[in-house]
Parts: sequence; structure tokens; C-alpha cells
Amino acid sequence: MPPRRRATWRRLLSRTPDAERRARTLDAALERIASAEGDARLDALAALVAAVRPARPRLVQVARTQLQHLTQRLREDPAARANLRDALIWLLGTKQPLRLFTEAGVIAQEGFTTGLWRRLMSRVLPEEWRSDQLKDCLARLFDRETDHLWVDAVDDAVWVALLDALDFSAAIGPQAVRERPVMSLQILDALQVISYRIAALGLEPEFVRSYPAIERYESPFLMQNVEMHAFIAERRAAAVERRAPNLDDKQVAMLLDQCQKIVVKVRKQAGQTGASVSLTVLLVRISQKIARLLTLLRLLEDKPTHELNALRVQFLKLLIRAENRSRSIRELWSQTADLLSSRVIENASKAGEQYITTTRSEYFGLLNSALGAGFVVVVAAFIKLALASDGRAPFGEALVYSLNYAAAFVIMYVFHFSLATKQPAVTAHRFARSLEQAGAKRRIEALAEIVVRTFRSQFVAVAGNLLIAVPLAALIADWMFSHTGHHYISAEKAHHLLDDADPLSPRVWAWAALTGVWLFLTGLISGFYDNKAAYDRIPQRLRQLGWLRRIIGQRGTRKLAEYIDLNLGGLVGSLAFGLMLGSTGAVGRVLGLPIGTLHVTFTSANCAFAVSALEGLLSWGEIARMCAGVAVIGMLNLGVSFTLALSVALRAQRIRFTETRALLTELGRRFVRQPHHWFWPPRESPKADVDGD
Repeated sequence: MPPRRRATWRRLLSRTPDAERRARTLDAALERIASAEGDARLDALAALVAAVRPARPRLVQVARTQLQHLTQRLREDPAARANLRDALIWLLGTKQPLRLFTEAGVIAQEGFTTGLWRRLMSRVLPEEWRSDQLKDCLARLFDRETDHLWVDAVDDAVWVALLDALDFSAAIGPQAVRERPVMSLQILDALQVISYRIAALGLEPEFVRSYPAIERYESPFLMQNVEMHAFIAERRAAAVERRAPNLDDKQVAMLLDQCQKIVVKVRKQAGQTGASVSLTVLLVRISQKIARLLTLLRLLEDKPTHELNALRVQFLKLLIRAENRSRSIRELWSQTADLLSSRVIENASKAGEQYITTTRSEYFGLLNSALGAGFVVVVAAFIKLALASDGRAPFGEALVYSLNYAAAFVIMYVFHFSLATKQPAVTAHRFARSLEQAGAKRRIEALAEIVVRTFRSQFVAVAGNLLIAVPLAALIADWMFSHTGHHYISAEKAHHLLDDADPLSPRVWAWAALTGVWLFLTGLISGFYDNKAAYDRIPQRLRQLGWLRRIIGQRGTRKLAEYIDLNLGGLVGSLAFGLMLGSTGAVGRVLGLPIGTLHVTFTSANCAFAVSALEGLLSWGEIARMCAGVAVIGMLNLGVSFTLALSVALRAQRIRFTETRALLTELGRRFVRQPHHWFWPPRESPKADVDGD
């Protein structure tokens, strides 16, 4: 719609009965503020917020229009402006803001269980509301959990215009003169509290363990507190003596910058030495407190009113969001997922690098390892069919199937064989890291190169798995028939196996997707235990075991420790994936749930056994249907695991990718110009810097 027509449409909408009703509600709230006294002013301010609040958070235009109407009314009516300004000065000057300034928006030092229980109990028995706390008053004004959505969606310029219209500098009278300096003094109190807390966090044993140099040199975490104490003392003295302060905050800001650099160093170092969830929480808390300290310092600066109002609006939005989400179970889960994903992301991304080929030698190396994995899969599928028994109890079935799968996956890992479906769970983390590293100018080009390399690597891995799995399974079945005179599996079992590759069956889609979830969890488990090996110093602890040295010798102990250091995550992940694949069906039977797993390579081998058992009884249409089913299972295995892993990786690195259309355009251009590069590597490595260095 052209801008001129859009403006006309908005003017027509402003004359609707709903718009007139909202305007009357706004006027009634302003009149209520004018007549309110004492604590009744808080209810009057809450009524004003309710008059601005849209019926649904997504109706942002309603809130924007109401705020613009309020701003215009304040500019035209000096009495309304003075009344609202006095009410806000009363609120800020008489309520204690320390908890709001120091705690809101800062992650709490509590575990998931404790936080969940606190939130559940607060819904049954809400916490005490204290009228003297600005934190509780803000929660009363914006009492809906969705208020932060429309508050944040309204442009900063609209809120700043409202604050400009209030013109706090024009406040007169003994109350205004007395209460305006009080707010600055309360900010100083908050600065002091946060500074002490940062100093204490910088002395935490776990933090010192990760950065021992902080004990040998002067700690900026302690020095910032010394400088902050001097800064606050000078500010208080200047306020009492009614003069300009003689000390600025540059030294404090410099020390805080040093603290933040140490946090960044510890976070990067955690990629090699590992990190616990508690250390991750500690680093987040330090960063958030430093950011809060810098924000409060900026609010004390001597700036033009308009610039200060812009800072106040940003701070207000942050506080409202923090208060709205403080009781949210979803927010707690989101924070916990962020922390857990941050703990495993670096190790998973490193593992993913080996599955993204660049040169032809790497390409054929991956093909060879995929052929080896296909061989192991056929043997495991052969054993699983032999273990199948209708009379076995669910626990026994889960045990033997899990041992079979786990042995197969561990063998693949030990011999460096590549199972295609296990790759997306780690290559997604590598892709996410490239999003963070790619330079702005070549971002799309670099990301497109990573996508092409990843697709090509996945293609050759899947091809290698199937090229050996399908013909080898058929050869084994034919060999069994020629030597025994009967097929390895019955016709009934063969039809059952073919039903597992029916592309039109919802069960096939659901089970294949569930297998993709298990693949995703395998990547997380591997990353978790790689991190655990590094952070808990398991290799170093193994080397000092006297009884182990006596059994396998000094050299054997050293080699075992080195192997565990590099491979603990992969081994545990392989065992876990075998356990999940082998026990899902049995657990489903115990719980009465129709669940199971379908893995593309195992399904392909099973279909080869089935086709051989039916001795050409299948039509070409049925064979085509079976192939389509295998393709569906493969796409779901790969797609679900990659999507979940990528979402976790983006969450862990706090990346929001908004250039999907540009990336798809670049990928389409590459496919049209060089389609063979999606399946076959070029002679030379592409010159594009995929890391954006």
C-alpha cells in the first residue's frame, strides 16, 4: 500500500468507535492521576498503563497510537503534564530501587530444580508484595507476562518523545527539589552493591581455577571496587556540597573492560579445558553485572536530556522484560538450555570439522570410512535379525538389541568409520560457528560454501554406507540360501521389514523422526563427555592411579589417558546411541506406546534381506515404493538431527540468522552454475574463506 493511502487509512481508523473509546480511557486515567494522593497514585499509574496496553501483544500499533496521543496531550495540557510528572517523581523518589537495579535481568545463582520449584510455588502462593520496593511496583504496573512484548515492540523514539514531553527538568516545588537528587544517590547505592558482587565473583574458586593468573597479579575485579568506592565517595560529596564532581568514571570503565576481557579469555579457554554448568552461570553473571554497572554509570553522566531519555527507555525495557519473565517456567527452561548448549557446543563443533570435506583426498577418505561403516551395519543387521524372537521379554529384547547396536557403533568409532546419520548432529555446530566467524562482506558467500561442502560430505557418506550395505546384505542372504536351502528370514518377516519402508505410513515418518531426535541427543552427549573429560581432568587423574600403572604399566597408562582425553565423548555417545536404538521399541511396549526407531542404513540392509527372501515376487512399483521409503527415512534422520543441532548451536552462540533468503539465492545460483560441486569436489580448494577471518 502506498504511503499516502496508508496515512489516509490510519486517519480513518483513528475515528473509529474503538479509537474514541481508547482516547476516553486515556483521558480518564490522566484525570485519576490528577486527583490521586499517596499510594493511590500507584493504582492511578497502573490504570494509565492499562489504557495504553493493547488487547493482544501483537497489536503494537494500538499501543503506539495511544502513546502518541498521550504525548500530544501532555504537550498541549500543562496541568496533565505536571500531574503525571509529579506522580512519576513520587514513585521514583519514595520507592526503594536497589533490588530492581541490582537483580532484575541478572541470572540467578540457582539450579533448574530450585528455580522450577520457586516458580511453581509462586503461582500457587505468590510472593509478598511490598509497596516500598520499586521492583514490586514495576511488577504491579506491568502485571501481565506479555507486557514486555508490546513495550519492546514500540519504537524507542515514541517512548523518548513521551519522556521529552514530560520535561522533568521543569519540575518545581520542594518535593521535586528533594526527590530528584535522591534517585542519583540510589543509583550510587546500586553501583556500590554491584561492584562488591563483581569483586566477590572474581574471587570464586571455580573462576580462579580457570584463570590462575588472577592470583599472581593485581586483580581488576578487586581494583574496580577500590576505584568505584572513590568514585561514589566523590559523587556523594559533590551532591552534599552542590558542586560538580572532580572524578569521572573512566578508570572504573577501564577496569571493567579488563574484567570483561578476562571473562572472554576464560570462555575461550573453556573450549579446550572444558567448563561446568556452574562456571558457565558464573561467567554469565559476571558479564551481566558488568553490563548493568556500565548502564547505571551512563545514567549518571551529564548529557543532554534527550540522550539521557534514550538510555532510560532502553533500561526501562530491559527491566520490564526481566520482571515479566522472572516467574516464567519457559524462561527458566530457555536459560537452562542456553547454559547446557554453551557447555557442549565447542567440543561438538570441533568433532564436526572432520565430517566436512574440502579436497578430493578428504572426499575419498570419507567415502572409504563410509564403506567401512556400511559393512559393520550389515553385520549388525544380520545379528539383530537372528536375535529377533517373539517370546523374549521387553527387558531381554532391549538388552540384546542395545548391546548389538552399541557394539556396532563403538566399532565404527574405534576404526574411524563414518555413519552418515551421525554427522549432522556435529556438522550443524560447525555451521553455526561459521555464522559467528564469517565476515560481514563475505558472510553469505562463506556460509554458502560451508553448506555446499556439508551437503557434498553428507552425500558421499550416505552413498558409501548404502553402496556396501545393500549389495553385501543381498550377497549374504543369497549365500545363506545356497548353503542351507532356505532363506535367512521368512516371507512374513520380509513383508514386515518392507512395511518399515512404506513412505505412505505415518508410523514410518514418526519413527524416522524419532531416530533423528536420538541422533541429535547423541551429538549432545558426545560433546558433554568431551567437555567433562577436559574440565574434570580425567586423563590427568588416570595417569596418577597406582593400581592402573601396576596392571598395564606406565606407558599403557599414558596411552590410555591420551585416548580417553580425545575419545571419551565419542565412545559414550556411541554407547548411548546404541542404547537408544535398541531399547526404544521395548520401552514403547512396556508403556503401551507405538514407538520405535528406523535408521536409514539399517533399514536399507533389512530391505535387501527382505527382497532376497521374496525371490523376485516384488513388482517394480513395490521396489520403487521401498526406495522412496528409504529416501524418506534418510531425509528425516538427517533433517531432524541437523535442525535440532543447528537450533541448539545458534542458541549457544546467541546468533540470530536473518539472511535466509539471501543464502538460499546464493545456493540456487551455485547449483545452477556448478551443480557437480554439490556432489563432487573441485580440483582445487575454493578460495572463499569459509571462516571469514
